Amino acid sequence: MKQTGLLAGTRVLDLTRVLAGPYCGMMLADMGAEVIKIEVPGKGDDSRGNAPLVKGESAYYMNLNRNKRGMTLNLKSEQGKEILKKLVAKSDIILENYRPGVMEKLGLGYEELRKINPAIVYGAVSGFGHYGPYSKRAGYDIIGQAMSGLMSTTGWADGSPTRTGTAIADVMGGLSCCTGVLAAYTNRLRTGMGDKVDVSLVDSMVSSLEIINMIYLCTGRIPTKIGNRYEAIYPYDSFQAKDGMAIIACGNDKLYNALKERLQIPELEHEMFATNIDRVKNHAPLKEILEKWTVERNIDDIVDFLLEVGIPSAPINTIDRVVKDPHIAGAREMFVEVEHPVAGRIKLTGNQLKFTNHKVEIKKPAPLLGQHTQEILAEILGIDEDEFNLLGVAGVY
Repeated sequence: MKQTGLLAGTRVLDLTRVLAGPYCGMMLADMGAEVIKIEVPGKGDDSRGNAPLVKGESAYYMNLNRNKRGMTLNLKSEQGKEILKKLVAKSDIILENYRPGVMEKLGLGYEELRKINPAIVYGAVSGFGHYGPYSKRAGYDIIGQAMSGLMSTTGWADGSPTRTGTAIADVMGGLSCCTGVLAAYTNRLRTGMGDKVDVSLVDSMVSSLEIINMIYLCTGRIPTKIGNRYEAIYPYDSFQAKDGMAIIACGNDKLYNALKERLQIPELEHEMFATNIDRVKNHAPLKEILEKWTVERNIDDIVDFLLEVGIPSAPINTIDRVVKDPHIAGAREMFVEVEHPVAGRIKLTGNQLKFTNHKVEIKKPAPLLGQHTQEILAEILGIDEDEFNLLGVAGVY
């Protein structure tokens, strides 16, 4: 199948499993790269067993591995290693998220692979990165969220530290790897030299904490859990409505003045709310005043009333509302259907990148385990059917 899109003609070998690495590979595949998912024979990516399952197929796996072709390869066998090296010689990018040192033990680390292909871009995602005192520790999303400080600032003041609803450290790790790989690939196109991109889940989350870090670095105050409000701006919070909760987000004095004008509540004129700094300091009484107004109204009525005069407001949507939203699901196509050979017609989460001159499309479902092994080996390495069968007998795939 001819590749189209911004990254058409770029070949990626994706050895990653579960979420962070596959998310990076998914982004590259959605943008048109030829991404070859390489899995352990017989077992495959651990996430193939992750819920929810549709006719025995993991929706978790199907979402993160769409637009990829799939093959199996035993990297513990000498023939398997040689095949991977031959594929590296004819590829642009390789992705892995093994614990640091595993690929080196296999003889497939960056220093070895760059001898075969000096232009190869090697993207590695791990919990703590490939150097430093914690580099050999196992890394999972919840560990990234915990050690970065995110969990200590997430939740309500009287509650326990809380992980986000999604695996945000893994997602940030995948996005960071994608960004780094594309930067290294751009440099490679200019200079002919590849690079190793070393991404840590913890580093990615520390970077994402932006103002949280700066509060401590500049003032010595340790940020704590503050619910849904924001440290730097107020009102920028969730407010109770009759039928749920709504967001009001006044990011500057102009918007707060518009809010005062719209609501006509005398207490909002108090001097303790005169500037943003004042409002941040006095957020508790301000929230109480605003919530007396919101609690008497339905979410959509609040949002519509404020949006009419340009005040940022939104419902706190449940997922059933999100997937029916005319903007998110409709115009922005954030949920798309594909036909899977086993699961049948299934909806996946769309891609967030939109380009003026190129359409990011989800054309292919995630591969079945080893689905394209023979096709890939024949197409790229010229391995005929007899040789392929002998490799199968030897347990190479």
